[in-house]
Amino acid sequence: MKKTILLILFLFTGIVTAIGFGFHHLFPFKELPYDDDQEGLKDQVLIKFSHVVAENTPKGLAVDRFARLVEEKSDGKIKVAVFPNGSLYSDIEEVSALEEGKVQMIAPATSKLQMLSPKWGVLDLPFIFPNQEAARYGLEGPIGRELLQTLDGTDIKGLALWSNGFKQLTTNEKVIKKPEDVSGQKFRIMQSPVLDAQFTMLRADGIQHQFNDTYSLLDRKEIDGEENTVSNIYSKGFYNVQQNMTITNHGYLAYAVMINRSFWDEQDEETKNIILEAMKEATEWNEKQALEKNKEQLQYIRENSSMNIHTLTKKERKEWLKALSPLYKKYEEEFGPSLMKEAIKLRDGNF
Repeated sequence: MKKTILLILFLFTGIVTAIGFGFHHLFPFKELPYDDDQEGLKDQVLIKFSHVVAENTPKGLAVDRFARLVEEKSDGKIKVAVFPNGSLYSDIEEVSALEEGKVQMIAPATSKLQMLSPKWGVLDLPFIFPNQEAARYGLEGPIGRELLQTLDGTDIKGLALWSNGFKQLTTNEKVIKKPEDVSGQKFRIMQSPVLDAQFTMLRADGIQHQFNDTYSLLDRKEIDGEENTVSNIYSKGFYNVQQNMTITNHGYLAYAVMINRSFWDEQDEETKNIILEAMKEATEWNEKQALEKNKEQLQYIRENSSMNIHTLTKKERKEWLKALSPLYKKYEEEFGPSLMKEAIKLRDGNF
């Protein structure tokens, strides 16, 4: 019995000694070899890029291309982690998330930025871009530059403006040809006072819901229709729950690519230059890709769905312009003379 007690005490003392002095003193082993991959990981710059659309859309593809370019140009020292389809934040939440530093980059629709400055609403004026050339000039020229400057002095830095394309109207009611055809209908729109005023002027209801709720709202028939680019109508399957689409080109969907300013200021010049260089290349690629995607996916919808698709005639387009032109006067003071002058020049093709 005494031998058993002594054995237990001996073992207990050994355990206490091992804990007190560390097992490595009792059982020495070689140190792990130096791992330079771990050292590189510690120094890696991580950018969380959140967006709300599918990966096969113009924005989704441009974000992925930007991420690849950044990683290639930095030899893996800068990593862009992409979170699509609103997997982190909805289109209503993402601007606040960026301001608070919860993510480092987002690319919201410009319509959503009127909370930061009402001037962003100028891009929601109806028929502001008569063609793609006008859209390019609008985003890259005086209007685009002035809009990005509105972010100066905020927690957000604007890097670029990306294209998706022209917006069309879909509905389960009759085919839309004239402005009065939308009267009484409910359309999902983005959170934009200008878009709300536009549908009010047409005597329709603009219902402001987050983008990823749109399909279920249409499916449950809580709304009659929506406005969007062909690529978004395709990627979200709206053509499966809508009977009609009208190629109106009444609006344009653009995105502002933005980065958290505090995060940006913390980076060294080499990192900043890599991000800017990759952004420039991704922006140039985006416009071409957006045009191709919208064209390709419109053809798919024509061939693989039962949608009735109508394109506005020149006469019909003039009727829409006449019906909605008072909006330019309504926002003249709010947007300021320089922006409105440029907007009217674009609308009239004088650029």
